[in-house]
Amino acid sequence: MFNPPHLGHLALAQAAIEEVGLGQVLLMPVLVPPHKPAKWDPGAEHRLQMCRLLAHGDPRVGVCTLELERPGPSYTIDTLRSIHASQPEAELTLIVGADMARTLGSWRRPQEILSLARLAIAERDGSTRREVLELIAPLGGEIAFLAMPRHDISSTLVRRRVTSGEPVDDLVGAEVAGYIAEHELYGRRPAPTVQGACG
Repeated sequence: MFNPPHLGHLALAQAAIEEVGLGQVLLMPVLVPPHKPAKWDPGAEHRLQMCRLLAHGDPRVGVCTLELERPGPSYTIDTLRSIHASQPEAELTLIVGADMARTLGSWRRPQEILSLARLAIAERDGSTRREVLELIAPLGGEIAFLAMPRHDISSTLVRRRVTSGEPVDDLVGAEVAGYIAEHELYGRRPAPTVQGACG
């Protein structure tokens, strides 16, 4: 959902590009998440702008508005069908964390998802590779695990820091942090990062 997008999302995109050999990764903010309620949601337009700020420093990472343009809950299968219909020759890869991959069996038409896209999975604490495979291997499809180091960053942590008045530059980057502060998202302005000096 990217609420808000953070440096862990960017690191995941970059790792997938390097490890799976992708030409480009598109961040795709949703309009309405189908699986969990959107707590502290500043709105789709703010999430879109923050994704653009996070991605703009790497030309290999872009932002797609497809799910924002479609009304109702954003189901992955609908998105993959739409992309496949418009670009039938494109080789698609769906990038998810292991925590989300574990739930794939409960998604809408999971086997069709894996027929349309390869799955690239980033490991997460509490979700071992073996556990994930046991849950999703019966669905078929091509699965790759990313070897990237784990990042202890989450959107929940970012929001918690903002509402506590703590700086978040180290979690989301200076531009996204500045946007959050400018628009006073998530309840209040985060504190500025204290700059050290050497003398």
